[in-house]
Amino acid sequence: MHIVIMGCGRVGSTLALSLEEMGHSVAIIDQNPEAFRRLGSGFNGLRVTGIGFDRDTLKEAGIEQAGAFAAVSSGDNSNIISARVARETFGVENVVARIYDPRRAEVYQRLGIPTVATVRWTANQMLRRLLPAGSEPEWRDASGTIQLAEVHIDTAWVGQRISRLEEEAGVRVAFLTRLGEGMLPTKDTVLQEGDLVHVIMRIEDQAQVERVFAKGPEEH
Repeated sequence: MHIVIMGCGRVGSTLALSLEEMGHSVAIIDQNPEAFRRLGSGFNGLRVTGIGFDRDTLKEAGIEQAGAFAAVSSGDNSNIISARVARETFGVENVVARIYDPRRAEVYQRLGIPTVATVRWTANQMLRRLLPAGSEPEWRDASGTIQLAEVHIDTAWVGQRISRLEEEAGVRVAFLTRLGEGMLPTKDTVLQEGDLVHVIMRIEDQAQVERVFAKGPEEH
């Protein structure tokens, strides 16, 4: 896939290098040509100097052949404008914009532009580590029936199999975060200390699931 990135700061350059390493072709746009130094000499993609929402600049970056576009500059307005141009003018399906103001992020999300609200995401991640009890919704289906959530588990679950956790809580474990990396568990996967458990459950069952996760396994 060809992917266009606007903004060659720390996030943009990391994205560009990671995507290229995965085998994608990448073009990265920045107003400051000095910013491309972050990419190093090993980067084989396009370096385009210009404004990320300028149509000619986007065309030079190959937006007409792009399957995805990421706007990760330091300006909220520039990010959302360029994301909308990529989506509405050039028909790019996979578009995401980084937004610092979480209130703006909610508005643009409702307009159909996926956003990453930097401040809110960071604050939520900090809160999850400071106050880990309960659950934190990560996704909900359009009907408001099913959600994906990170649910805190009591240390009593350490050493137990995923299958027992699922059986007693009545949920499906979608994935684990273990040592900072995502992991798809099997029924035989044993929970380890520090695991973050992400589950699929009915929203109406959330309170019950939190209770089961918080008290540990039933004694048999």
